Amino acid sequence: MRAVRLPSSTAVRTAIVASLRHGDATLDSTAHALRISGRTLQRHLERMGTSHSKILDEVRLEIACRLLADTSKRLSDIAEFLGYTNASSFSRAFVRLMKIQPIVYRRQQRGRKHDRSLVRRRSHPTNPLNDS
Repeated sequence: MRAVRLPSSTAVRTAIVASLRHGDATLDSTAHALRISGRTLQRHLERMGTSHSKILDEVRLEIACRLLADTSKRLSDIAEFLGYTNASSFSRAFVRLMKIQPIVYRRQQRGRKHDRSLVRRRSHPTNPLNDS
């Protein structure tokens, strides 16, 4: 009997991201991508103190935060990309994990980016010797 090489948590996360891109981020699709059975993946994750659904939530949240902060994509488009049935499901999950509405999070992130760009401009004044 050959020993099965179990995936690292990074490999599982990578497989979940790929599964999301294909629109099928289930335990079985992730296990298939990792070339192990769903039950083996489930047991392995349990031993690691986590689960497929916990990692899926973490991955979705990281991607959601990035998309909310860095794009103008509609919430419904973000929800669809992340595999939620609709924008309401996405918003409820986001609020459960972040304790803030996605649209409020987006506004805050954009405000912070604007503040950082102002600080950058102030900290890099033009060289007075180059002014005519």
